[in-house]
Amino acid sequence: MPRPHTATGEDASAPRSILITGCSSGIGLDAAHALAARGWRVLATCRDPADCARLGTGGLESFPLDLASEASIARAVDEAGTRLGEMPDALFNNGAFAIPGAVEDMPRAAFREIFETNLFGQIDLTNRVLPGMRGRGSGRIVMNSSVLGLVAAPWRGAYVASKFALEGLTDTLRLELRGSGIAVTLIEPGPIGTPFRAKSIPRFERHVDWRASPHAARYESELLPRLYGQHKRKDRFELPPGAVTAKLIAALESPRPAARYTVTHRARAAAALRRLLPTGWLDRVLAGR
Repeated sequence: MPRPHTATGEDASAPRSILITGCSSGIGLDAAHALAARGWRVLATCRDPADCARLGTGGLESFPLDLASEASIARAVDEAGTRLGEMPDALFNNGAFAIPGAVEDMPRAAFREIFETNLFGQIDLTNRVLPGMRGRGSGRIVMNSSVLGLVAAPWRGAYVASKFALEGLTDTLRLELRGSGIAVTLIEPGPIGTPFRAKSIPRFERHVDWRASPHAARYESELLPRLYGQHKRKDRFELPPGAVTAKLIAALESPRPAARYTVTHRARAAAALRRLLPTGWLDRVLAGR
C-alpha cells in the first residue's frame, strides 16, 4: 500500500489518495464510491463539468479532466496538487471510449480521436503524476485495459488498437519503474454492465458511413441491432462494475500487486487461448465463423 512509505516525512496517518478518470458512470463511478468507503481520499474526475457537479452532490470530490485535452490534464493535475498538497498516492487511468465499425470504414479522424483519450491522454496524465510519486518513493499506477487489449475482435478495430498500444506502453513503464517503489498494473475486463456501448453511438454516427460500406449487410444484421439495443439479451459472461473494482482494490492495497488482473471468464479464456492456440485457430474463434 502506498501510504506507509514515509521516507520523505509524510504523515502516515493521512488517508491514502487516488485520482480516477472517467467517473461519470460505470467502472469509474463504482470504484470512486467503493474506495471512498474504504477510507481513500478519492479525486473522481469527469470530462463534463455537469457530471462533476452531480458527483459532488453525491458526496464525491470531483473536478473536470478531459483526457483528450493537454490543457485540461495540466489543470487537473494542478488542482489535485492544490487539494492534496502533493501528487496522489495512486492513479487509476479508467477513462476511455469505443468507436465501433470495420477498420476500412474508419476515417483517420476517428483513430486520432480515440487515441487522444485512450492512449495519449492516459500517458500524459501518468507522466505528470510520476515525479511526485518518485519523490515519495512509492505509488500505484493502474491502467484499465480490456480483453480487447489481449485479442482482437471484428467491428472494434479502433478500440482494439488503442488498448493493444496501452498494454505495450504499460508493460514498458513497469519495466522502467522497477526499483522505484512505484507499482504498475493492468486490469483487463471482459464484458461489464455499463453504459459503455450506448456512449459509443454518437461517435459511430459521426464517423462511420455504414450504408456505403462493403460490410453494409453485416452492419444491419450484426452490429446495429447490438449497438442500438434491439438485441436485449444480456451477455452471460457479463459482470457488474464491482468486479473490476475488486481487482482495483487488490492492485492498490496488496503488498505485491500482480502485473495483470483479468476480470470475467471471457477475459481469462481469451488470455489462455492466445497462449495456446495457433493463430489460424484463434482467428476462427474470434471471428465467430
